[in-house]
Amino acid sequence: QVQLVESGGGLVQPGGSLRLSCAASETIFSINTMGWYRQAPGKERELVSVITSGGSTNYAEAVKGRFTISRDNAKNTVYLQMNTLKPEDTAVYYCNVDGWLGLRYQNFWGQGTQVTVSS
Repeated sequence: QVQLVESGGGLVQPGGSLRLSCAASETIFSINTMGWYRQAPGKERELVSVITSGGSTNYAEAVKGRFTISRDNAKNTVYLQMNTLKPEDTAVYYCNVDGWLGLRYQNFWGQGTQVTVSS
């Protein structure tokens, strides 16, 4: 059963913008932290940005000032607005959510969405 559905990836030229979305299933409730990670070919998965239920945010140094994370709690959805994209931003981007499913508090991962920055 798919719990997180990501969308918004694609091919963009350097300097362009993309907006990623990740919708968590309605069966997941009391969601705490929502975030985005990325993994480039041959590299380990790394944190991009997270946002808490209270709206506090954290960003990787490499994306500060260019990316903005936000969430819509009513829709169980987290967004990542990516501006001034660089070739080094090319990676598979994964959504990550902490929340309750039934009687268990769990960590959920999305299936990943490819972002390619190239001219």
